[in-house]
Amino acid sequence: MEGSSIRTLEKICVFYGANYGKDENYVKAAHRLGEAVAVHGRQVLGIVLLAFIEKNLIGKTCGKELKVATMHKQLLKMMEFGDAFIALPGDFGTLEELFQIVSWAQLNIHKKTYRCAKC
Repeated sequence: MEGSSIRTLEKICVFYGANYGKDENYVKAAHRLGEAVAVHGRQVLGIVLLAFIEKNLIGKTCGKELKVATMHKQLLKMMEFGDAFIALPGDFGTLEELFQIVSWAQLNIHKKTYRCAKC
């Protein structure tokens, strides 16, 4: 189609609530998503908060991990590395991250794809 463009999504960022990490169904859904991304030749990079690691709130990432000290640094790294964003079920932190991404899109700070996933 003339004038249309198709973007290739190489790097997909996933927001995932640490509180939901206690529910095995959500953990399995997150791993399935990570594996699906990896199966299609994409790399998985978990940008995780040190506080989550220290409190043992997250499991093993399906790929490489980049550890950051604050949620702000986490979001900035995700914006830097990601082509698209998926929010899995989460709590207020997940909503905050999603709203930030949506707000930045509305302000034309980025033109990246974002979606919410129902598990």
